Amino acid sequence: MTNVISVVLSTPPAAPTAAAAHFAARLAFEADVSDVHADLESGASGLVVVDSRSVEAWQQGHLPGAVHLPTREIAVRAAEVIPPGTAVVTYCWGPGCNGATRAALEFAELGYEVKEMIGGYEYWVREGFPVRTEDGLIRRPVDDLTAPPLADSCGC
Repeated sequence: MTNVISVVLSTPPAAPTAAAAHFAARLAFEADVSDVHADLESGASGLVVVDSRSVEAWQQGHLPGAVHLPTREIAVRAAEVIPPGTAVVTYCWGPGCNGATRAALEFAELGYEVKEMIGGYEYWVREGFPVRTEDGLIRRPVDDLTAPPLADSCGC
C-alpha cells in the first residue's frame, strides 16, 4: 500500500493554543447573519447594524432595522448616526465584497467597537431572512445550500 501524502497537512496545523487564539479572535471580529438576525428580531440592545452600500443598493433591499451609512460617509456622519458606546455591525453585498471590511475599519479608526457580518446581504437573503424594500418586507425562499429550509437556523 502506498503512503499517500496529504495536501491539507503539507502545512502542519497550528498548535491547539494558537488555533484557539485564532478562532477566538475571528469571533471577536465577525458575526454571522443568523446571529445578527436573532439580535435584530429580539431587539437586543447595544448594537447598531450598518449597511455600508450605495443608495441604489439600499433601495433595492436592506436588513430591517439597519442604518444606511455608506462607507465614504462614515468619517463625517458616524457621530450623528451611531450613539456613543454602541457596537457596530457592518455589512455590504457578500463574501466577494470587502466593503463591510472597509466600513468596519472606518468605524474602528473612529474608536467604535465593531464586527463585520460575514456573508453580507447575499447570505442574509439566501438564508430566507426578510429584507425591507420600497414595497415593504419581502422574503425569498431559503437556499438549502446555506440553511435548512425547515429550520430557523443551521443549528451551529
